[in-house]
Parts: sequence; C-alpha cells; structure tokens
Amino acid sequence: MTISSGMNRLTSAKCWLRLMCWSGFKPYSTNATKGSIDGIKDIVAVASGKGGVGKSTTAVNLAVVLANAFQLKVGLLDADIYGPSIPTMMNLQVKPEVRTDMKMIPIENHKVRCMSIGFLVEKDAPIVWRGPMVMSALEKMTRGVAWGDLDLLIVDMPPGTGDAQLSISQRLQLSGALIISTPQDIALIDARRGANMFRKVEVPILGLVENMSCFKCPHCGERSYIFGNGGTQRTAKELDMKYLGEIPLVQDIRSSSDDGLPIVLAAPHSEAAKAYTDVAAKMTKRLQELAVERQLGPQILL
Repeated sequence: MTISSGMNRLTSAKCWLRLMCWSGFKPYSTNATKGSIDGIKDIVAVASGKGGVGKSTTAVNLAVVLANAFQLKVGLLDADIYGPSIPTMMNLQVKPEVRTDMKMIPIENHKVRCMSIGFLVEKDAPIVWRGPMVMSALEKMTRGVAWGDLDLLIVDMPPGTGDAQLSISQRLQLSGALIISTPQDIALIDARRGANMFRKVEVPILGLVENMSCFKCPHCGERSYIFGNGGTQRTAKELDMKYLGEIPLVQDIRSSSDDGLPIVLAAPHSEAAKAYTDVAAKMTKRLQELAVERQLGPQILL
C-alpha cells in the first residue's frame, strides 16, 4: 500500500467517524423494524451472557474456517464497541476506505471481510459513549458498510443482555444465535440469560458451545477439567437447545489469536482446529434446517 493510499484510508475513515459523531448521528429509535442487509443470506450472532468465555475467539475461528475450509463468503462484524478485539485477532491495523455514498468498505484478511470500531479509533483510545451513540454506531457498521454478497455474516456480540444486544436482535433479521459458555456454573447462569433474551425477541438458538472444556497436559496427556465437567451439556438439555460441541483449553489458541493468525489456519490439523470445524459444520447444518422450516411455514390442521 502506498503512502498516499494509506493517507486516503486514514482521512476517509476520520471523516466518516466525524460525520457519524455529529451530523450523521440521529437519535436511536426503538420503533425501527427488523430487516435484512442486502446481499447477505444469513446473519448469526455469536453471544454469551458474560465476558471472558472466549466468545470473540470462537467467532473469529468459526468465520475463518467457514471462509477457508467451507469456501463460503463470510463477513465478521465486531459489535463490541467498548472492547473491540477483531483488529488484533485478524491482524488488521488499517483504516477502511469510504465510498462516495458514505458506505465503508470492509477490510479483508484470511478471506473474511471485517468491520470493527477498532478500525476507526486509536488502539488504546477509550470509547466514552453513551447508549444512543453506541446504537447509532452499530447501525452504521451494519447497514452503513458495503458488505457485498455474503453467505454468512457473523456478529461478535458484546457480553451481556443490554441495549446493544437488543438493538442488533431487533433491527437485524438474525438467522440464529450461537451461545458460548465455559462449563463453570457462574458462566452458565449468564448463558441462560443470554439464550432467554434471544428467545424473547424470537431469534432461533442454533446451539450451545462449551469453550475451555478441558486442559490436556502437553507432557503426559492427562485431562484436567478446570472449569467443571458436563455442565454445558446439562444446560443445553434443560433449555432444549442443541449442544454443538466443545473447544479445549489450549495455549496455542491464545497465542495464535494474539498473533492475528487463528488456530484453524496456524494449526489446521490440531485438536482445537478440528473442534472449531466440527462446530462450524453443525452450525451450518442447523441454519439449513431452519431455512427449510421457514420455507415450509406453519401447518394448519382442520
């Protein structure tokens, strides 16, 4: 990339951010209707009831494996305004360009088109915004982005069940939500809240994924269930949700994420990469099942 093109990216991104913060920011309306984004077939929210359970890591690896191993056209939206992590995990440190119609062009790496508020602010800059500005920013980063034709847009949701989660659930036509949790009881309590929130806004639950399921000693191979064992499967059964699999607690997942090269690319034959691939396969199968159900519609029996 030349210096002039780099400056154009920076200038256009700054202009977009200024426009968004002042002239482009309209009060958030709770009366907005749900609708899809042109060119995107399915939108999936990867969510959790609390932070620190590996939701973003899961979202990134699923997006990358779907784009590379499954050969799908995939987008990744970092909806965590206050703590964006996609720029680091996807090794993207450039500013997006802005078209003449003021739509941003997503930045691509590992065959995934990405958008994050982290592209528009300095790396260590805090986002000191109140709720209405966050809602408007999310609107700009969904319909204000030239995503193009996508088979799947994965939304890395912020933790919790607040305004941001409700905004995305109500304003986008989500095909489903994937719930991420560790086996720990305190994490599963919040995972239940997250799942119930999506059900209240009539978003289908694709399934529950257990992250950090167990630690396998690299020396002796012994498995240690640091956060508990079996809790996620029991919760899925109690809430009548699909259990889509478990991701092990592996150091390489952390180190590869920090390096911006997801484990599914850094070590595609590893146990962790196979686990992500298995979850991705089950998730896409569930999306296909839901698509068939929507086409059939309700049956009226007389």
